[in-house]
Amino acid sequence: MDPAYLPHYTLEDWRRWAGDWELIEGVPYAMAPSPTVTHQAVGSALVAQLFGQLGACPRCQVVYETDWEVNEDTVLRPDCMVLCDQRGERVHKPPRLMLEIVSASTAARDEHLKFGIAEREGVPYFVLVYPRWRVAKIFVWREGHYVKSADCAEEAFEFRFGDCRAAVDFTRIWPAGD
Repeated sequence: MDPAYLPHYTLEDWRRWAGDWELIEGVPYAMAPSPTVTHQAVGSALVAQLFGQLGACPRCQVVYETDWEVNEDTVLRPDCMVLCDQRGERVHKPPRLMLEIVSASTAARDEHLKFGIAEREGVPYFVLVYPRWRVAKIFVWREGHYVKSADCAEEAFEFRFGDCRAAVDFTRIWPAGD
């Protein structure tokens, strides 16, 4: 089909939609059904560690499943973000850290579409977390593109946000018994 005939939606369209949607370069993506227990457990553990270290900083915020309005035709909802100097209730600036918990139903979007947008927007850290394999792939933005910095399964990684630092101990995010 000729792309000229496909609809191209905007932020204003997205704001009127019922339900949970991401909008990626004008294309709507329905959010998957509620995250699994493992997904929620991993996400909660990540948020708890980050908040425990950054919660007292007046400039830093740790948010979970919050919309980032990237531009007029792109709205992402990362699993977790660290924001610095956030003003207002809507996120318009790129986060300092973006984490995506990858499942079979979200892998293509997380690994390619969101990765590419975060890279284009200069998000300093992009992390793909794979509960199934108990590994997190950490990418650091350098000179206009991402460089893979680490594969963490049983170690910690320190993220730096200006004067603030937060280390995630990846041994503590995986649910027991998995």
